[in-house]
Amino acid sequence: MARALLRALLLIAVLVLAALEVAWGQSLEGLDRLGPEERAIVERNLERWQKLTPDERQRVLENYRHWKSLSPEDRQTAREHFKRFRQMTPDERARVVQDLKRWNELPESRKQELQRTYERFQRLPPERQKRIQERLRRYEAMTPEERERVNQNFARWQSLTPEQRQQLRERWQQTPPEERQRLRQQLRQQQLRPGP
Repeated sequence: MARALLRALLLIAVLVLAALEVAWGQSLEGLDRLGPEERAIVERNLERWQKLTPDERQRVLENYRHWKSLSPEDRQTAREHFKRFRQMTPDERARVVQDLKRWNELPESRKQELQRTYERFQRLPPERQKRIQERLRRYEAMTPEERERVNQNFARWQSLTPEQRQQLRERWQQTPPEERQRLRQQLRQQQLRPGP
């Protein structure tokens, strides 16, 4: 979900820059190095163009060219995300911009890992996606102490061998539904009690 939002923000940034219809990246003297369409855009927006630093011009020219390289479907998606972005509250927009900033600071390897995770999530059946999203909402609603307990349990689970995990899954599957319910209630009661 966060990956989708970050991807949407990237497209929004490209859309915003393309919406300005300014091909940045060259000095006025360098207009002859731009393509005809880019040159026409610069000429229509000459005042804005002149106020930009060379770095800004370069960055926006790259964004504009990226925008032009997008498929019509990707452009439409970006437009829709941008429309949604404009409808957000200032606090929501600030959070989205902050998330985008954090995303841009990630190493490329981490971005690729997150992209693969997002793609795996998108391939899951809708029912499974909903369960995962609900668990995330429950996790976010937990107190810091409850989250710490969940994180510790997860770390313990991760430290198990695949065989140990499979044995635990099988044992759980063999547990009668009434016993499972009793164990869940017992766990909830333990979580509600203050720690030592």
